[in-house]
Amino acid sequence: MRNPLPAACLLILLLAAARAEENWPQFRGPAGDGASDAVGLPTTWSETENVRWKTPIHGRGWSSPVIWEKQIWLTTATEDGRELSALCIDRDSGKIVHDVKVFDVAEPGKIHPTNSYASPTPVVEPGRVYVHFGTYGTACLDTATGRKLWERRDFPCDHMNGPGSSPMVWENLLVFAVDGTDVQYVVALDKQTGQTAWKTPRSIDYSSFAKDRRKAYSTPSVAVAGDRLELILPGAQAVMGYDPATGRELWKLRYSGYSNVVRPVLWRDLALIGTGADNCELWAVRTGGQGDVTDSHLVWTYNKGLLLKTSPVVVDDLVYFVHDQGVAACVEAATGKVVWRKRLGGEYSASPLAADGKVYFLEQFGKSFVIRPGRKYEELAKNILDHGCMASPAVAGRALFPRTEKHLYRIETP
Repeated sequence: MRNPLPAACLLILLLAAARAEENWPQFRGPAGDGASDAVGLPTTWSETENVRWKTPIHGRGWSSPVIWEKQIWLTTATEDGRELSALCIDRDSGKIVHDVKVFDVAEPGKIHPTNSYASPTPVVEPGRVYVHFGTYGTACLDTATGRKLWERRDFPCDHMNGPGSSPMVWENLLVFAVDGTDVQYVVALDKQTGQTAWKTPRSIDYSSFAKDRRKAYSTPSVAVAGDRLELILPGAQAVMGYDPATGRELWKLRYSGYSNVVRPVLWRDLALIGTGADNCELWAVRTGGQGDVTDSHLVWTYNKGLLLKTSPVVVDDLVYFVHDQGVAACVEAATGKVVWRKRLGGEYSASPLAADGKVYFLEQFGKSFVIRPGRKYEELAKNILDHGCMASPAVAGRALFPRTEKHLYRIETP
């Protein structure tokens, strides 16, 4: 049997290397938690201040930018969803290097008015970028040429509101959820070939739930839990922990929620997860369980506001997040006790970013708030761009890379 400890060590080393090399390889960064070790990041900006470059992005897409060395990748789609593309932008100049039409879609399904056909964030690593469009297909591209190396278009599902779950790479696997109104499972592909390595159905009997309460849009995270690894992935009505190598379910914890978007954030032996629509609560779940842990592994809950789209970020022992309707909050990671709450206003889909002794909140209509982390709310700056962010920002070097409705920016203090 494979010893999981070397894999855990390898995971930690890879994440550390990604931080040191100033890369942002996946949704919410090197560890998937919205945190960066970058220093010297800008605090203030506008359309005329601290903008090194600003590149128009065609189409409509809410995927976050991912960065490896000098390349930035993101996905986009035509408004009608019939053409799905991947773009590569030069990090230094902002020029578009590759503009690859990945898929044609004959009959796109309907999406929610606030969603896009290119909302899942890619994953990039040396030589390859993995782009994912939910039911419409998954592909691996050569980063030097943009050439398609493999594709899979045989994981159809009814998203109802369009695709949303982003994939992650773990060792030699590309893992993502297929949580539709009709089918619900987790799948891992061999990232070299695109062949299925494992596929695990969700272990909830969804037949008693209405169709719209069977879907989810979350992204997996991998935790070190004692002497094993756990791939943690919320779905409708429950969050599950899996063996990432085999897909075997290790545990599940039930709740009353669906349409989950929040990516699990790991802190010590806790996984911070969102329960999804209706309740929209933030739960702290203890990892390392076995079987149904609903009655034993829930540590605390936060239920003081709508928290559906945005994921939290942890700085030291405090958790920061923003409600969809514009209330920022800080709670203790160990207990969930509220430290402070502050109404920022606006609406939020982008998850907060923590870096350089600051926490960044980017709003849907152009505003952004920069605060100092701590046990009291301390605002450092309020900024504005012409359009707002649905996508979560990326960081590399001394620069922020927010994607707005129309453009990708490199924001950096000269």
